[in-house]
Amino acid sequence: MHGVKANDPKLKSWVDVPAESDFPIQNLPFGVFRTESQLPRVGVAIGEKILDLKALHILGYLENLPFRLEDMLADSLNPMMRHGKEAVSDLRNRVSKLLRSDMPDLRDREHHVKQVLVNQSEVQMLLPVKVGDYTDFYSSMDHARNVGMMFRDPDKALLPNWKYLPVGYHGRASSIIVSGTPVHRPMGQTNASDNSQPVFGPTKQLDFELEMAFITFDGKPLGQHISTVEADDYIFGLTLFNDWSARDIQRWEYVPLGPFLAKNFASSMSPWIVTLDALEPFRVMGPVQEPAVMPYLQYEGNKNFDIHLEVSIAPSGGEEKNVSVSNYRYMYWNMAQQLAHHTVNGCNIRCGDVMASGTISGPTEGTFGSMLEITWKGSKPVQMPDGSVRTFINDNDKVIMKGYAEKDGVRIGFGECVSEVLPAL
Repeated sequence: MHGVKANDPKLKSWVDVPAESDFPIQNLPFGVFRTESQLPRVGVAIGEKILDLKALHILGYLENLPFRLEDMLADSLNPMMRHGKEAVSDLRNRVSKLLRSDMPDLRDREHHVKQVLVNQSEVQMLLPVKVGDYTDFYSSMDHARNVGMMFRDPDKALLPNWKYLPVGYHGRASSIIVSGTPVHRPMGQTNASDNSQPVFGPTKQLDFELEMAFITFDGKPLGQHISTVEADDYIFGLTLFNDWSARDIQRWEYVPLGPFLAKNFASSMSPWIVTLDALEPFRVMGPVQEPAVMPYLQYEGNKNFDIHLEVSIAPSGGEEKNVSVSNYRYMYWNMAQQLAHHTVNGCNIRCGDVMASGTISGPTEGTFGSMLEITWKGSKPVQMPDGSVRTFINDNDKVIMKGYAEKDGVRIGFGECVSEVLPAL
């Protein structure tokens, strides 16, 4: 299995890694960064530093790997990812070896160390992939049930198809933005009662959706499909994802074809992609799926992941308030099933495609992944430390998402996904 050596909990790095860091030597997530004086290039996070893979390539440390200099001197990970799963796993293992405390090759060449390590605090992180297509699933049963109870008959909260297939829709790739990019409150039509005339204006119910997204390698040609057995070979890694939603716009527009303006204005993504290899130790069993799924959706082994997730809201200049503590393990439909379903009709996936999980909610209050659920359609407002209340997200609020997996003293983190809401234009 590729990546196992690099996951050894005993590994230590000669680069200083603070306690509770998201980025120990067992993680090594990939991202794209630039500085005031340097063009965008591929980097790997280690502690509070970034290992510059373009500089590493020039200095000869990536010999006997298939990567070219232009794969690393790039404004996205796509050129690197086009070499496929095995090559990227070998690259992560090479980086791990170079950063190990007992390996002198790079460690003892101080003039090289200065060229290849950059402070994270001194760079601008870019959107890590060029997104060709974006699919958003709806795969948390607790979330789907909560929404169904709010808007439909509580006894028929899940629609008839929900337990038979991973429901998904085609999202807007062009408006996926990297963490730190502000979001303007969207405009659109709303209709408070469905019986009156609709009105136009800024949404009054701006919401976050706590999600994770997986990024794909190039898939199979059009007409072929990827099985649940093969799925892991086509998944590069995961990232935090906030699928912003305007609930009042969504409610008016979503019948009959689903959300449109309510979701296509922005989705925020964290800048670091944690490889599937790094997450291997955190696999857990998924829920029992009843009724039994069709053969093409059946799978073997543990396909869910134990990843702790949390969301906070920070008013402008104010103290932040934690509003959700959830976990990716709650997903009913897993990534392998999502990819198998996505391609079973012959749909081709491409390098850099984004597949989001849908809102991740757990079974109890405090684990819900959207304000719609946390405040139960506004009926249970959240009290903020400054005395104000929130039913949805206000202008000048920041929404902060964090996530990490932890086991055997090793913490594999995703950094943060942060966005500030600006007033409507």
